[in-house]
Amino acid sequence: MYKTLVNFIETIDVSSIPKERQEVLNSLTDFIQGKVSNKEAIRINCICTHNSRRSHLTQVWAQVMAYYFQIKQVTCYSGGTEATALYPVVATTLEETGFQIQKLSEGNNPVYSMKFSENEHPIIGFSKKFDDVFNPETQFVAIMTCSQADAGCPFIAGAEKRIPITYEDPKVSDGSPGQKEVYSNRSLQIATEMFYVFSQIKK
Repeated sequence: MYKTLVNFIETIDVSSIPKERQEVLNSLTDFIQGKVSNKEAIRINCICTHNSRRSHLTQVWAQVMAYYFQIKQVTCYSGGTEATALYPVVATTLEETGFQIQKLSEGNNPVYSMKFSENEHPIIGFSKKFDDVFNPETQFVAIMTCSQADAGCPFIAGAEKRIPITYEDPKVSDGSPGQKEVYSNRSLQIATEMFYVFSQIKK
């Protein structure tokens, strides 16, 4: 894993997570632990309305924390109730944390390569619906990262379990002087919570 990214992860403080929030996250920990104990593949699909901000950040940090804590057979995905585009500030925020970001295509919905380690396959980021062919059809846990998607999609076809782990949308800061800080804080919150989840897994 890239040194800058490791340095960032090593500053994470899970004691900042309130007890009631830990209880929400424990549902995901329990799902992953069950899969690990049974030596089964773990597929996590992070879902938001537009698949542009929170769902991508959750996908990326879940994948990275699985790697950091050496939890095998974890593949993380993301999707929306509709497809738009990965918001560029998300890529910039991750780059500043230590990821190597490449824009693989242009257009209205660019594809990004988000690499976290010298020798590992990059995470591929672009906006898509949660049931896009890029994502798993069955045997996955659906993480609802925003309240709109959680309320609007009470049923996710193919999901073994559906867990609402919602985050405030950093979009509220778009175009404001505080935009960079808001995105950095949301990324750190999600990274901290995924660190908490994967740090508890017994291999």
